[in-house]
Amino acid sequence: MNELNKETSPYLLQHANNPIYWKAWNESALAKAQRENKLIVVSVGYSACHWCHVMEHESFEDEEVATVMNKSYISIKVDREERPDVDAIYMKAVQLMTRQGGWPMNVVLLPDGRPVWGGTYFKKENWIASLQQLQEMYTTDPNKMEEYAEKLHQGLVIMNPIGNENETALSEPENIKPIVEKWAKSFDDEYGGYARAPKFMMPNNYLFLQRYGYQTKNDSLLNFVDLTLTRMAWGGLFDTLDGGFSRYSVDLRWHVPHFEKMLYDNGQLMSLYAQAYKHTKNSLYKEVLEKTHRFINKELTTSNGAFYSALDADSINEKGKLEEGAFYVWRKEELQKLLGDDFTLFSEVFNINDFGFWEHDTFVLIQNKPLEGIALTANITLETLQQKKQEWEKHLYSIREKREKPRLDDKILTSWNALMLKGYIDCYTALGNQEYLDIALKNALFIINNMWHEDGHLWRTYKNGEAKIDAFLEDYALTADAFLALYQATMEEQWLLYAKQLTDYCLENFYDDKQQFFSFNAITGEKLIAPHFETEDNVIAASNSVLGNVLYTLSILFNNSYYEKVALQMLNNIIPNLDYPSGYSNWLNLWLNLSTENKELAICSTNATEAAKNINSEYLPNVIIAGCGKESRVPFLTNRFIENETTFYVCKNKTCNLPSSSITETLEQLKL
Repeated sequence: MNELNKETSPYLLQHANNPIYWKAWNESALAKAQRENKLIVVSVGYSACHWCHVMEHESFEDEEVATVMNKSYISIKVDREERPDVDAIYMKAVQLMTRQGGWPMNVVLLPDGRPVWGGTYFKKENWIASLQQLQEMYTTDPNKMEEYAEKLHQGLVIMNPIGNENETALSEPENIKPIVEKWAKSFDDEYGGYARAPKFMMPNNYLFLQRYGYQTKNDSLLNFVDLTLTRMAWGGLFDTLDGGFSRYSVDLRWHVPHFEKMLYDNGQLMSLYAQAYKHTKNSLYKEVLEKTHRFINKELTTSNGAFYSALDADSINEKGKLEEGAFYVWRKEELQKLLGDDFTLFSEVFNINDFGFWEHDTFVLIQNKPLEGIALTANITLETLQQKKQEWEKHLYSIREKREKPRLDDKILTSWNALMLKGYIDCYTALGNQEYLDIALKNALFIINNMWHEDGHLWRTYKNGEAKIDAFLEDYALTADAFLALYQATMEEQWLLYAKQLTDYCLENFYDDKQQFFSFNAITGEKLIAPHFETEDNVIAASNSVLGNVLYTLSILFNNSYYEKVALQMLNNIIPNLDYPSGYSNWLNLWLNLSTENKELAICSTNATEAAKNINSEYLPNVIIAGCGKESRVPFLTNRFIENETTFYVCKNKTCNLPSSSITETLEQLKL
């Protein structure tokens, strides 16, 4: 029978009433397949996935499909957000077999878990035919399937990175220049981002490109980052009425999104826009931050300070059926009625025309011109137009709130919470709003009190008052990174020590000396068909690159040569295999830490928090900041605190300037 009603994942629960005899991924289900010598169907998706819903409706709710699957297969449903390890291994297999991937992902396995066939979305007829053919082959020619499975399995093993036993000198950061020049050839100079669709936002790419442009004084690169951030904020990708970004745009213009709103995107984009605001003081970026906060605080924040995972792409339309984007789109006649005499001007701002048209007589709001030019043409002041825009958005928001809202994925994931935690820290340092820091601190305490077991390990997911599933490397790496940022914002040493504790746990439980990388699963944890080492940055930076950056910072603050050795050995292994820069931007960030422009700053004062607030409001991506409000045992700060004095120490290459008591003088030393 279908066993998914025992689960807490919203995605698995969505399938709990399917006629398929679904099981969750667990030892019992896998053992049953081996005991009964049955092929396994593993179907992977997530609750906000539109095409997952389509395949469920067309196939998994269908009795004919159920008959085929229940008779011959052990069927396992996986929430990729709960089990990113299972998803990653079988996604590699699907990409090897089909040269593409995505969700839903459906894979057929031998009883021992090795894949033999797979793909993404299948129409009902194709799905049934494929399953019947595979079962026939398994019955009549199992050796052929065994042979194919073994070849595919070897391919999965070969895909893992290989450590370098020979010590070689690390390439100089100056060699980043030709990599970025090659990268720039893929840029879209009209709308920002990359000249391809669909368009993903890739926040870690633009964090690096902005930093690199700043450190190399490359105005062309900085202008491209600003173009990208402006166009994303103007696009339908960003919900101008209620804040928050959707997952990606299906077109080149950032216009029509895949409408789900994911916590991990919005946490990283808060960090990106906060850093960009520090650099430019662009009021649009401040607006994006404030609106995104409003959305997260209202829709995805729990009373105990944790953050939910996502809002669905689909919602109930006016005909009572689930439809992608139904909650967000507008019809021209509706807008004319709601806006009255302002409709013509509204249409100029938000393109209720061919440029903003989507499908089925609906429009997705998109801007493509600065308000200054529109105000000039309309013969009104910019302030008047800005006020009107705010009033329009407030009015349409109140109308839209009466619609049926998208479904909520209310599970809580440690790594995604860490990304949003860091997003709020960056917002606080950029804008100085104490509310953002309070939210960050409350979330950090939630992680400590609920997701961190007393024996030292983290949990992956939390729902209904229960934490479960042993955490993966990304949970540790991103939490350590967030705690490090919290320390640098508050100068409260406990957060630095927490970051170090999590990092040390990773070294003990995830590091593979032979591979010279950290495994995604704990070495002593559940064994899948092949180990997984996440090294390629994607919409979230790779857990190894995040931990590499954390290790490098900790190596400086704790004068720890082993931390530095592990971080730079990983980097050294990556550089020769750096095929396309967009997949390695966070590694490039680590590489850039070795440049001659990099500096460290120690802030020692009983009022270190306030001093740090002033320093942190500046764009200083090349500076590692530490501080203390009393005598510290952290090696970088030892013997630097002087009672009743505020002292700043600017350091470079393990050599420090004379201490200064002036923030102005200190900033002069830090800026390029």
